[in-house]
Amino acid sequence: MTERETPEEYLKGYTQTLVDACATSRRLTREELTSLRIQGERAAEAGIGLRVLVRAHLAAAGTVRPGLTGTAAEHLLAAVEQAVDAFAEGHERAQRLAVRQEEAVRREFIDDLLYGRSDLGRLAERAERFGLLLSHAHAVAVAQGTEPFDDGSPITRHIDSSLVARFGNRRILLTTKDGRLICIAPGDQSEVLSFFAKQAYAATDGGQVAIGRAHPGAGGVVHSYEEALNALDLATRMDLEDPVLHAADLLVYPVLTRDRQAMADLVHSVLGPLKQARGGAQPLIDTLTAYFDTGCVAAEAARRLSLSVRAMTYRLERIHKLTGADPGDPVHRYTLQTAVVGARLLDWPNQDL
Repeated sequence: MTERETPEEYLKGYTQTLVDACATSRRLTREELTSLRIQGERAAEAGIGLRVLVRAHLAAAGTVRPGLTGTAAEHLLAAVEQAVDAFAEGHERAQRLAVRQEEAVRREFIDDLLYGRSDLGRLAERAERFGLLLSHAHAVAVAQGTEPFDDGSPITRHIDSSLVARFGNRRILLTTKDGRLICIAPGDQSEVLSFFAKQAYAATDGGQVAIGRAHPGAGGVVHSYEEALNALDLATRMDLEDPVLHAADLLVYPVLTRDRQAMADLVHSVLGPLKQARGGAQPLIDTLTAYFDTGCVAAEAARRLSLSVRAMTYRLERIHKLTGADPGDPVHRYTLQTAVVGARLLDWPNQDL
């Protein structure tokens, strides 16, 4: 609002409308109400608050009151009520439109930021409007739950309020995308994403959060976001149940699958013979998975699979016989474990290689 833009400028014709309405104790006409709504819209666009404007309307009505008598004076309050209601309706309508436009701009920016679209220089300029300095490194955390997230959901608002209460203005951006909740924070403030992960996990009652590594520049946000998404996808394929996944801890898996054909050849060569077993290869792959996950402790692996130790030992011997590789032999163990990881990544034997 500039110096010349005062609330009174948006009350033109208001007092005369009151006088005319009170003269015959009539309701305001459609044209008068429309004019008041338009004035309200203009005032909102000028950035003048509704509270200030209502006070101005009441003050102006006060100047009309001394010139009224009898029923005209009694009708003044009803006329003011109609006028202020119409003016406020126009003001609120303009505010809602501005909010929708701001949401559309914000959503477009988020899409461009997370997908690496738009000129990077222009993207950096737009980012400052939303509190991000893309010249610095950023890291991204992505949370997914049993139900999709959206910007207006109670969970999203609760987590946003918690972040603001804890960290204040730390150039943090919270948003949603494809039903997931996303937090973007400066790369040197890992405590922000750790707090976000804790809040998101608690709010989703058992969801999962992945945190990408910090990367510099506008492209760094995209890189970190993709790392977090890949970590969530990996957790699904590998049955990783950790509530918080750090992309930095999972780098071995992308390395293993970088040459997909080589990994497929390893799986087929090492584990292919397990298909000859009664019940197929999957039960024996599950056996190896539990065995390796427990540090090659057969008794603990048997407990996880609800097997007797004797049954577990039989399965390990069966694997040795079919593949020629002994799970208990350190030399063979690495090959078997790598092949098992590859099978889970490639969804074998459910998918043909």
